[in-house]
Amino acid sequence: MRKTPTGSRMTPRLRAALVAVAIAAISGTTVAGSPASAAPRHDTTQFKGVNWADPRDNFADDPVVLSGLSLSDNYARTYAKASRIISAFRANLGANTVRLPINPYTVNGSYWKSYRGVIDAASDQGFKVIVSYWEGTGAQKDGFIDDQATYWPMWNTVVKAYKNDSHVYFEPMNEPHGYTETEWADIAAKWLQTYPSVPRDRVFVSGAGYNDHVTSVCADPRLKGTYLSLHHYGFWKEYATYDQWVSDLKERIGDCADRTVADEFGAPMTTGLDYDKPAPSDNFVNYVQAVTDTFRELKMGSVYWPGLRTDDTYSIQTLTGPSSRPWLATTNQSGADRLAWAWGRGKPVRP
Repeated sequence: MRKTPTGSRMTPRLRAALVAVAIAAISGTTVAGSPASAAPRHDTTQFKGVNWADPRDNFADDPVVLSGLSLSDNYARTYAKASRIISAFRANLGANTVRLPINPYTVNGSYWKSYRGVIDAASDQGFKVIVSYWEGTGAQKDGFIDDQATYWPMWNTVVKAYKNDSHVYFEPMNEPHGYTETEWADIAAKWLQTYPSVPRDRVFVSGAGYNDHVTSVCADPRLKGTYLSLHHYGFWKEYATYDQWVSDLKERIGDCADRTVADEFGAPMTTGLDYDKPAPSDNFVNYVQAVTDTFRELKMGSVYWPGLRTDDTYSIQTLTGPSSRPWLATTNQSGADRLAWAWGRGKPVRP
């Protein structure tokens, strides 16, 4: 600490300033009184995206192969196909984010070299890429990590490959419904502790249960600084009004909207529903209008399920063109309109 010149006297104002700085250093606050260690407010509106899925819904006991790709494709072919599909997500929907599945079969085996072509193609186009672990199918589909002995080596490989790529985000598990709230928070905290080199604002901690509420993980101080991922679906209720859907969504978010991204939500897109017009008697129209209005109101990012999944009535895109040069077409323009509205663009629902 620098001494004051010999014979000089500190003025009351200088003394007060030095005392304030000393108190701030001890208490962890700035001189103005704001917490110096407080995590910066996240901008979740930056995530405007879609899920790209395996036709089997990403639950698999072998490598996940995204719709439009092939297990026999090498890195170059995977990269080329993925580049076109990512470009189509942007051109057709205005998306800038894609959420992708991984599992140990994909990462720990020979397919990983090819599958990296998807992540690299998206990152190279400036897309944000959310990489999420999916459990297996059949008896494995129970909401638990299938095998700790393969789970952690999987993440070791993924983190090593992409920890320095600021476009890539890590989601330790999709829908951890087998665990209690406390058990799941413990696992998420262990993931953060295991990979301290990953910035917390590049980690998505799933809400408890089926990612169906974020209030418990939001309240856990060990998970401070991470994003929180929420799932929300219209099929959870046989029928609800617009207002009831708004209330249901907000209850699941609590006061955590500034950290939350809805990285799965969806509704039928190939059955002819018009989401641009009110239809109070239709549950799914009420749902889509309510959640997209709420995401926009709360300034929340959102990632639709699915952007592309073969033979899924919820898919808002469908494959066109030859398999070697795939492109996409929009299955429901009113659904695309509602995505644009949720993402801060477009027009409100017509009266």
